[in-house]
Amino acid sequence: QMACSNIRYGLGVSKEVGDLANMNAKKVLLVTDTNLEKLPLLQTVKESLDKENINFEVYSKTRVEPNDKSFTDAILFAKKGNFDAYLAVGGGSVIDTCKAANLYACNPDAEFLDFVNAPIGKGKPVKNNLKPLIAVTTTAGTGSETTGVSIFDYSPLNAKTGIASRMLKPTLGVVDPLTLIHLPNRVTCYTGFDVLCHALESLTAIAFNKRFPRPVDPALRPAYQGSNPISDIWSKHALSICKDYFVRAVNSNEDLEARAKMHLASAFAGIGFGNAGVHLCHGMSYPISGMVKNYMSPDYTPEHPLIPHGLSVIITAPAVFRFIASACPERHIEAAELLGADVTGVKKSDAGKVLSDVVLKYMHELQIPNGISAFGYTSSDISALVEGTLPQERVTKLSPRKVDRDSIAQLLEESLTIY
Repeated sequence: QMACSNIRYGLGVSKEVGDLANMNAKKVLLVTDTNLEKLPLLQTVKESLDKENINFEVYSKTRVEPNDKSFTDAILFAKKGNFDAYLAVGGGSVIDTCKAANLYACNPDAEFLDFVNAPIGKGKPVKNNLKPLIAVTTTAGTGSETTGVSIFDYSPLNAKTGIASRMLKPTLGVVDPLTLIHLPNRVTCYTGFDVLCHALESLTAIAFNKRFPRPVDPALRPAYQGSNPISDIWSKHALSICKDYFVRAVNSNEDLEARAKMHLASAFAGIGFGNAGVHLCHGMSYPISGMVKNYMSPDYTPEHPLIPHGLSVIITAPAVFRFIASACPERHIEAAELLGADVTGVKKSDAGKVLSDVVLKYMHELQIPNGISAFGYTSSDISALVEGTLPQERVTKLSPRKVDRDSIAQLLEESLTIY
């Protein structure tokens, strides 16, 4: 079942968020973060709302890489405000926080874990429509403006999890390349690698018609369904854009053409993985980022140690694609070619290496740290990282090749250093 978001794209379209007036919005919750609050974009958005005489309140306490506590704070704010529409202006952290606030404000009697993915939460389906939500994405990475997924760190387990339901999809995703001109180098880099992994993982996920058992109720059909002919189109196109524009976008914030193209690639990959899903790179990224010790990335200004999401995802990608290639070698070879590799005469047995090598080429050129050891992890941490990965069944079961405790440990060991 294909579910696509409404996307509005173009230079300056963030001025059109007053369109909420056409959704009968009278009181809007504007969710953003403290950094964006200081930039001209937020003033543009406020002016658009004022022009349509829409009352709004601003919530800017969003946490970079949100957790259950920051989600709960935003949810309580939303419940008290009795809002009839939502507007998210920011990256994935902001948009995901806004989705959660909308969900629980529309289900005021629900406990927090009711909608959280099993086995960490109860995984209950969302059965009611939510309030309108417009998402203005300010990074070319997460694709959250297109998906029904909201990701957060669950503090008790020191691991990421999330909520997945088509009901969470924004009513409208606003993709305005002008929002990217202030995006720093490392943020552009790591969000771009998130795009790359979204496209690669959705393209190489287990096929939709090979997943069992079939849901007894169509309402229980998961948002992440496995690779399928429609998602493949979006994922492949995103990869072809990355080949031409990813490095350029990172190397110059004045290259508006490249950043605009990567903004589209993010949305395209979002539509792809929002229906097909991601698998092992994301599954292992959750404990890698959730168990962070002291790592702080340049160009990020959180008040806490942080491994940015795109960085935690790409760091295991070379090992992952070598491991799963035997399950779908043709897709690995095609993906490598889309990213610029010469695949003339490449054998199926070499599919994993050819894709891994081209991914490593991008990682090296864009100065990705040398494996998870750069984050402070050692072999003694592997066991804990494996335990943090095992509950991520929502994504790990989408791997085209089955994994267990030992194979996850091996992938993490191979990712301690990557060059």
